Amino acid sequence: MTDTEAFLKTARQVVTDEARALDVLADSLDENFVKAVQMILKAPGRIIISGIGKSGHIGHKIAATLASTGTPAYFVHPAEASHGDLGMVSKDDVVLAISNSGEAPELVNLLAFTRRFGIPLIGLSSKPESTLMKQADVHLLIPSMGEACGFGMVPSTSTTLTLAMGDALAIALMKYRDFKPEDFRAFHPGGKLGAQLSTVRDLMHADLPVVPTGTSMSEALLVMSQKSFGVVGVTDGAGRLLGIVTDGDLRRNMDGLLNKTTDEVMTRDPLTIAPNAMAEEAVAIMNDRKITSLFVVDPESSGQAQGLLHIHDCLRVGLG
Repeated sequence: MTDTEAFLKTARQVVTDEARALDVLADSLDENFVKAVQMILKAPGRIIISGIGKSGHIGHKIAATLASTGTPAYFVHPAEASHGDLGMVSKDDVVLAISNSGEAPELVNLLAFTRRFGIPLIGLSSKPESTLMKQADVHLLIPSMGEACGFGMVPSTSTTLTLAMGDALAIALMKYRDFKPEDFRAFHPGGKLGAQLSTVRDLMHADLPVVPTGTSMSEALLVMSQKSFGVVGVTDGAGRLLGIVTDGDLRRNMDGLLNKTTDEVMTRDPLTIAPNAMAEEAVAIMNDRKITSLFVVDPESSGQAQGLLHIHDCLRVGLG
C-alpha cells in the first residue's frame, strides 16, 4: 500500500467511525434532552459552559453558538472558577459541565458550588455512573464508542459527539425562540455572513433620483446624470412611484426624445422591492431580470419610494 492509499484509508476510517457514532447519538436522544432544553428556557439567567482540555475547547464553541442564536451563554474555565470566577455564576443561571470521563478533578469546585446554591446543573458525559452525572440534575449522555485513533487516547469521536450535542441544544432552543435571520444578523454584523444577512434598508440610497410626473425629458436626463444610477423615478404629488426611465427606455425613444415628457417614455409599474427584504433576494431579482437597480417601496407606504438599491452596493459588501 502506498503512502497516499494509507493516508486516505485512515482518513476515511476516522470519518466513517465518527459518522456512525453520530447516528448512534441521534437514536439515543431521549427525554433528558427535552429536560435540558426546558431547564435552559426556564432559567432567567444565562447558561454557563465549563470543561477542561478538549472538552473545554468544545465548550467554548458551544457557548459561542448558543450566544449567537439567542441563548445568552458564556464559558467559565473550571480552574479559573476555583480562583474567583465562581462569582460569575448566579442562582439564575444554568451550568452545563462537560467531561467525557465525568471525573475531571478541575470541575469539582464548580460542581460543589452548584449543589451548595441550588444552581441547575446539566452534565454532558459518556459515563452515566461518573461523579459528574451523579451530581447533575439532567444527564446528556453521549455514546461511549471509543476514539477514532483506535486505542482510545486521542479525543476525536467523543469531541465530535459533544459538539453535535451542543449544536442540537442550540438549534432546538433557537427554533423554540423563533429566532429569525434578522435576529441572527444582529450578532453577526461583520464579514461575509453579515453581508448575506443584510437587508435592503441597510444598503439602499435615500437620496433618490426622482422627478415629478410630466417632467420634460431634458430635465429628467439632468437628474439622471447627476445621481449616476442610470435610472430616474417618476412620482406623483404624493411621492408614489408611477414609473422609471432607464437607459433602455432612452434607447427605445431616441427619436424626438428631448421633446417628450417622462410619462411618454417611462416604464410604468416598475419592479420594486421592500426595505425589509434580504439584500440577497434583491441580488437574485436583479440577476434574473438583468437589471442593475431596484427602487425600494414599502408595501405599507401607499407606494411611496423610500430608497434605491444598486447592484454595485451589493457587490461592495460581497454579495452578487
